Amino acid sequence: MAGPAALRPLLDTVLTALATGASERGGPLPAGLPGELAERVTTTLKSDAPSADALAELTRLLAHGAADPADPACAAHLHCPPLAVAVAADLAVSALNPSLDSWDQAPAATVLETELLAELTELVGYQAQQAAGVLTSGGTESNLMALMLARDTVLAGAGCRPELDGVDPARQPRLFASRAAHFSVQRAAAVLGLGERAVVGVPVDRAQRLDPGALAEALAASRRAGETPVAVVATAGTTDTGAIDPLPACAELAAEYGAWLHVDAAYGGGALLSDRLAPLLHGIDRADSVSLDWHKLGWQPVAAGVFLVRRAENYASLARRAAYLNPADDEAAGYPSLLGRSLRTTRRADAFKIAVTLRTLGRAGLGRLVDRCHQLAWYAAARIGAAAEFELHGEPTLTTVVFRVRDVGRRRDGSQDQGRGGDRERARVHDWEQDWGNAELRRRLLATGRAVLGRAELPVPGAESTAPAVWLKLTLLNPHTTEADLDRLLGEVLRTARELD
Repeated sequence: MAGPAALRPLLDTVLTALATGASERGGPLPAGLPGELAERVTTTLKSDAPSADALAELTRLLAHGAADPADPACAAHLHCPPLAVAVAADLAVSALNPSLDSWDQAPAATVLETELLAELTELVGYQAQQAAGVLTSGGTESNLMALMLARDTVLAGAGCRPELDGVDPARQPRLFASRAAHFSVQRAAAVLGLGERAVVGVPVDRAQRLDPGALAEALAASRRAGETPVAVVATAGTTDTGAIDPLPACAELAAEYGAWLHVDAAYGGGALLSDRLAPLLHGIDRADSVSLDWHKLGWQPVAAGVFLVRRAENYASLARRAAYLNPADDEAAGYPSLLGRSLRTTRRADAFKIAVTLRTLGRAGLGRLVDRCHQLAWYAAARIGAAAEFELHGEPTLTTVVFRVRDVGRRRDGSQDQGRGGDRERARVHDWEQDWGNAELRRRLLATGRAVLGRAELPVPGAESTAPAVWLKLTLLNPHTTEADLDRLLGEVLRTARELD
């Protein structure tokens, strides 16, 4: 309330407490089972008496109980260590607390977001004068907006107004996404009143990319059944493997059937920052909408999602007029409003930290960070592929490496089940033990505080069965990680596997 003068000493308190908590943690996350940490947090919060030390005490607790993405052994999720300059910029936004639902709450921030989005539309290959967009909470919100605009645009073209009258069930709208697409596609279909069964899961190839032949067959079958193909969702960077769907083929098929093409590039959009990796997203400029997450391969504090549309007029169904926010005469007098760009009303100025980062590092500087993480992924994959104890799922596309430990968790006496079906039964028992062993290995690493690894359930490449197996996952988003760090991490995985054996 007293401005920067009141904030300065509190910043010192926070920075000291962050360092103390991290030192107490001593690794990528606190050792112990979830209940132990919960008890510590609950006990700390039980006191009803106000305390002048609450900021220091709770910040220290938060840091101690964090999964720290800046630690090289914290490599499970699309959860990046934010750049210090972005964190500092985010603090400025928190201190000023602007809201982007009206110009008179955020004069400079309104212009800044508009200009930033124009720059990002050009990054994906759109014409800035024709495109539009908004900052979102992340890929889930962006995907919801994409499918809402797809529904309203495609079905309105068929003579109904779904944004006003609801969706006519007789039109049987269908959405097409690969079986490896993000679960938010199904969630969005449910929220939009289409129902999760409106989503048609398209088969993937061995690399977990959408199969364009299967998509063509699914679209044709849908049209023959009298259904309305509303949208094709292509993924540029799946959460399990980082796979990128064939974007040009998806664009051709979407256009052929009059469907909206949305590219979920929440993860893979970071490749656009790299001259070397940008060609992986060839064809993204043909999408009707794109989602990007700068809190993944952009090193921003959460949230820093971006939603872009190729044609600004497709936003029409979101337009609303509120006299206290965007009266028509104010807009006519030159006071712009971003209210009709978002599903939210009150909205933080998350564009500011991205703008500061771009001005500080530039696309080339951020591109070098992307390239470094990609290089680390290839190094880890090579080390895994060369070790007899490991099995690599496939070569990395972006910065994700999927692997598992062979024979972890096997019976201590080394025995095999000698009855009930011979080789087939023994193989089944072995597969179960291997799945259990890798899952338990991951939990053991968490409980000891040694490492945070991700988990994926995917078919074994080349196997007869398409049943999913349990795999471990490295998601490498820390450009300051070294090859020696990765060697230590993989060594820790093997040591823990031997403990289980």
